[in-house]
This record gives sequence, structure tokens and C-alpha cells, in this order.
Amino acid sequence: MNLLFANDRRGTYPPSLYAETRTPLPDFPEQRGEERADVVIVGGGYTGLSAALHLAEAGLDVMLLEAHRMGFGASGRNGGQLGSGQRLEVDDLEKMAGRETARRLWDMAEEAKALTRDLAARSGVPVADGIAHAFRKPGEYDHARGMIEKLARDYAYDRIEALDRDAFRALVPSDAYVAGELDHGAGHLHPLNLALGMARLADAAGARLREMSHVHHIRHGQRAGEKSIVQTHKGRVFCDHVILAANGYLGHLDMKVAARVMPINNFIVATAPLGARAAEVLTRDIGVHDTKFVVNYWRLDPEGRLIFGGGENVSYRFPADIAAKVRGPLLEIYPGLADVELTHAWGGTLAITMNRMPCFARPAPNCLSASGFSGHGVALATLSGKLMAQAVQGQAQGFDTMAALPSRPFPGGGMFRWPMLVAGMSWYSLRDRLGF
Repeated sequence: MNLLFANDRRGTYPPSLYAETRTPLPDFPEQRGEERADVVIVGGGYTGLSAALHLAEAGLDVMLLEAHRMGFGASGRNGGQLGSGQRLEVDDLEKMAGRETARRLWDMAEEAKALTRDLAARSGVPVADGIAHAFRKPGEYDHARGMIEKLARDYAYDRIEALDRDAFRALVPSDAYVAGELDHGAGHLHPLNLALGMARLADAAGARLREMSHVHHIRHGQRAGEKSIVQTHKGRVFCDHVILAANGYLGHLDMKVAARVMPINNFIVATAPLGARAAEVLTRDIGVHDTKFVVNYWRLDPEGRLIFGGGENVSYRFPADIAAKVRGPLLEIYPGLADVELTHAWGGTLAITMNRMPCFARPAPNCLSASGFSGHGVALATLSGKLMAQAVQGQAQGFDTMAALPSRPFPGGGMFRWPMLVAGMSWYSLRDRLGF
């Protein structure tokens, strides 16, 4: 069995609150026989759908190949938080790439947020404003106040509000945190409906979307004018350009990228609607995440259900009891919810990099890849698709800015990186439990 699909039923969405409440989308056909396209995109999540939409709107003949259903992977199973900035803070980006590039990266992230909000609006997907960051230690609050000042002064972003213990507890009624901040420019949404909305837009623009079309081999053209051949189980597609947008499901399609991008699983639960008890969780319609290495994140949906994510593992196999794995961190934050039923529990495979910045690469002369969004992909993955669409058309400035960032392989490379990461994650999880 292909481990990429060990936890998933082919042809259906894995059970989750998002799958249960999604806006229906008709199936798209499989890829069969021999076909041709200007561009073939591998992966039907935010990255691939954004690329397909922007290429189709530019008049190119584009085919997107998805092994399951559109939005099947991390795009349809994540926490739904539309965050600001890159995965790294701007001071870390300045150390990595210099102040000028750090400012460019911040501006690109703001563009990503605006693009995602626009596509959500075009798709009829509501976006609720506000994401809070919960601090476990006083030093984190002190650092955050300095960063808020820096963002306002040097990056023209003044939408983050520092909240001391009392102000934060009035917003997030938990004794687990000493303070926090609230980003009024960030937001949260139904992630699967965003992906399905983007699929509708791409389809309407003329992109040829293909589901149940697992790509198992790509032969890249190496000389000018030589076509690439993308092989599926039931056919193949000849094309001029290939875009890899499979993220944590890339598998062995490109081992150079795989050495730099690590698939990991994250887990989420949802409760029944809480009614008046929703005020025990949040007093405003915002999303929250904290500062643990294995981050906890949560929000309320429009019906008042708590959607809470926590816990990770480094395998394509999920725990037998996801709810039990996530209930522990949930009750550390909200012990008063011990009697609340968890009605849904699911997992998803995302991808991280060594430096937690996306990995942009050119694996072959006519191939582009973007992946490894490290839990910050709702906006950045959507922008990545647009950047690759622009690069195919000869406008590669944005893509090249991202590709120029250092991207180290994991120890052990593509084949042996998992044991090293398991050891590292175990160490940081221990630090979380000990309160470091």
C-alpha cells in the first residue's frame, strides 16, 4: 500500500467537521489516456488551485492532477487561521536575509493575505477578523511588545495590540497564559470551503481539473522545446511546464525537494455547539494559537463549536484514538470543558522545513516547486501558486525572492530524515511539558 494514502479512503473526504459542513462540489473526471497541456500542476490544494486559476485567467492551457479530491490534504483539514507575516518573525528574517529582503518578505505576506481574502470573497467564504497569540512566559510578552513597535516603525504594520494578563484573560478565559497579543489584520475561515471555492473559480476560468489521478512519475524535458511527460495510473500528459504543489504528499516525485521538506501530521477535534458555554472559551470571534513548540490552536465556528488543534507525529499513520491525543492539551487550557463531548476528530499531513520558511525550488529546467509552509500556509500557499503562475509567464521576481532563501536539507536527506526529526520533536515536546 502507498503510505501516502494509508489513513485515507480514496474518492471520499476523510471524516471531519469541515467535510461534514462543506459546500458541495461535483466530482471532476480522472485523467485518462494521452493528453497535452501548456502546464501540468500536481496537487489540488491551495497552491495548485491558485496556480491553476491564475494560469487559466492568463489564457494558458492548464491541467491540474489531484490524487484524491480537491482540497483533500492539508488545505481541507487545517486550523483555518489566516495569519500575518511569514512563519519566522521579522527580526529572524533580517538576520537570515537582511533588512531589505525581510521587508520584501513581509510585504509579500501581506499580499498573500489580501489575495486569500479576495479569493474567499469571490468564493462566498466568510472571513472573521482577529488572531490572538497566547504567551506562556513573561519574556514572550516582553519580546512581543518590542516586535509590535518594530512592525509599526519599520514595516508599516500597526494592527497588533499587546494584551496584559487581565486584558488577555478577558478575551481568552484561561489560566494557562500570562499575556498575549491580538492581530486585528489576521483572520479565520472554513479551510475546505476556501479550497473548494478556488476549485470552482479555476474550473470556471478554463482550467482542466482532474481528480483521482495519482501522479507516480515525471520525466522532465531537459532541452529547449522538449516536452515533459507526467505519468498517472491511467494515462499521461505531455506539457511544457510542470508545477509541483503536493506539499506533504510529494512522496518520491522529487527527492531533492523531499530532502528539504518533511511531512508531519497534526490533529484536530471539534465539540458539539457550546451554546452559552462558548464564552468559557472565547469572548470574541477570533482564532488563537500559543507559543508551544507543538503549537495549540483553536477557534469557534459560526455554530459555536470549539475547533481545537494540538499534537503531532512524524508518520503517515495516525493514532488509533485522535480524540484522546488532543483532549490532553485541550484540558490543560480549558479544564472546565472535561464534560464536553468531542464529536469530531481528524488528522492531516502538512510539511515543514529546517528553517520553517517555504521551500521554493526549480527541480528541472521547466519545473517549479513550492512546499513546506510549516503550519503557516493558508495565505502563503495561496500566494505561492500565483508566484509560480507568474514565473511560468516569465515574471519570476517573487518566486526568485523566495527561492533565494537558504533551504538546508534535513539530516539524513530524503530517505533517512524521519528518525532524526522524531528525536528532535521528542526533545522539544519534553521542553513544552516541563515549561521551558
